Amino acid sequence: MDLLALEIFFLGLLGLASVGIVFVSGVVVKNLYRGQR
Repeated sequence: MDLLALEIFFLGLLGLASVGIVFVSGVVVKNLYRGQR
């Protein structure tokens, strides 16, 4: 297994996790703001 391929794979996983966290937090903040009004 190439070390560079492994590094790219884990960086891709990290990017996907970051995007998922930002998406979920955005939905939660939007729902909180909508429930407050």
